[in-house]
Amino acid sequence: MPFSAPPPASGDRYALSASLDNARHLSSLLRAVHFQDHATCFATASGLRVTVEDAKCIQANAFIQAEIFQEFSVQEESVMFRISLSVLLDCLTIFGTSSLPGTSTALRMCYRGYGYPLMLFLEEGGVVTVCKINTQEPEELLDFDFCSTKVVNKIILQSEGLREAFAELDMTSEVLQITMSPDKPYFRLSTFGNAGSAHLDYPRDSDLMEAFHCSQTQTNRYKISLLKPSTKALALSCKVSIRTDAQGFLSLQYMIRNEDGQICFVEYYCCPDENITEAEL
Repeated sequence: MPFSAPPPASGDRYALSASLDNARHLSSLLRAVHFQDHATCFATASGLRVTVEDAKCIQANAFIQAEIFQEFSVQEESVMFRISLSVLLDCLTIFGTSSLPGTSTALRMCYRGYGYPLMLFLEEGGVVTVCKINTQEPEELLDFDFCSTKVVNKIILQSEGLREAFAELDMTSEVLQITMSPDKPYFRLSTFGNAGSAHLDYPRDSDLMEAFHCSQTQTNRYKISLLKPSTKALALSCKVSIRTDAQGFLSLQYMIRNEDGQICFVEYYCCPDENITEAEL
């Protein structure tokens, strides 16, 4: 549904302006990284990145490419601000989370620059609501320095395989142990909960395995409390890329296809659990 509300006055110059025919495309992605109240938004000509962090141990990034929007304009090299993600989601779903068949909420989003609020113009069924959300000074974000040249092991798995794993493994465990190896067991997920140890193995020729690139055997543990937020993105995704670097830092990149068939990505970075010894392995 095209946005029919009058555009901002021609004299107004916005650092960021964007429009979407269906605001649900944006709200569903933002919910996938909504495990803390505040997020940092970073816009360039390529699109919008929304980053959420917790305890300097986990970082989530939702990437919304410029092509997803019907209009996307950034007047500066980059635009960055911090915002309440909870308030933003409340505004995006102000007409409700599920629209009637054949209807959708159209969105125009405008940000004038440092110190100004983010303005949302939302329209559904001819009714227009305007929201102004205060922005804040962005905080310094963690740099996991996770470039492709530093990746030691990488697999791409159909998401249903990982969803089944989280359903079957013992989530009373404090940690999830991930083993990636060029030899057996290839890819193993392990938990150590109240019911004892549990292991789930994926052979490299599994129907669920779309790519397998492992150069060395690695076993790392990650706090399940840090990984649980990523299950929101897992539920929406069709594929997941699982990567580790030499230090054991974990990247989970979820490929999400919206109802229009467009592809977006949500990525989680997680530090390995430091409370592990060689004897425990």
